[in-house]
This record gives sequence, C-alpha cells and structure tokens, in this order.
Amino acid sequence: MSIVRRSNVFDPFSLDLWADPFDAFRSIVPAVSGNTETALFANARVDWKQTPEAHVFKADLPGVKKEEVKVKVEVEDGNVLVVSGKRSREKENKNDKWHLVERSSGKFVRRFRLPENAKVEQVKAGLENGVLTITVPKVEAKTPKVKAIEISG
Repeated sequence: MSIVRRSNVFDPFSLDLWADPFDAFRSIVPAVSGNTETALFANARVDWKQTPEAHVFKADLPGVKKEEVKVKVEVEDGNVLVVSGKRSREKENKNDKWHLVERSSGKFVRRFRLPENAKVEQVKAGLENGVLTITVPKVEAKTPKVKAIEISG
C-alpha cells in the first residue's frame, strides 16, 4: 500500500485565518513615516488594565535593557504617560553571513493620556523578562456621606 498525497484537497488548517488583520498596514508604516528606524519598532505592544487600586500598563520589550527605557509623565500636557526607548542593533562581524533579519531595532515612543484619578507623582515601573510593567495608582474615590434627615410636621 502506498500513501497518496493529493494537492487539490481543501485543508482549512493550511489557511492563516487567525492572522492579524493589521499586519499589512504595519508593513507599510516605515515607508509612510519617513523614519524607518523609529517606525520599525514603533508598534511596541502594550496592555492597559484598570484595577480598583491602579492603572497597570504592560509592554513587551524583548531585548531591551533597563537602561534603554525611559518612563515619564508629562503633567503640563494633561497627565500623559510617555514610554520611550531604544533597542540597539546587534554588532555585526565581517565574517558573519546573515540569512534572515526579522527582529527590529531602533527607537520607540508610546503615549497614553491618563484619567483624572491618576496619582502621577507615585508612578512605579519595573522591567522583568522583557516585560515593562508600569503601575499608576488611582486616587481613592470619595464616598459621599449620606445623612438621613427627619421630616417634621
């Protein structure tokens, strides 16, 4: 018995149905922006979640050293959190022959407008295993005091 391979059989798993629909856009961003070094790494992925105590930002920054990342809050511009940094290129050796280069390098900047309840003076950041975590505490919500008033008469 021999194995027969048919190339005209539809295989739904051969299609990349779960691909990112914005990949095509990301491939043209460097050409549009003009600064290819910045554009290559400009789409640093960031998650922002809100807990009862704080706003938590997590950014995937693989290969970026702690010294290469800057986190600041621009209070003058209405509480804008700015995350910026630079991933350096790997040093090239004259004897090396590259077959494929897909990892990007260069500068990146992301900006997030913080809500009014953010305590911008208490922002904390940490970089561990290529993930930058920024915690912005929230101002405790004031609970209104309810006072029962007797109705006379």
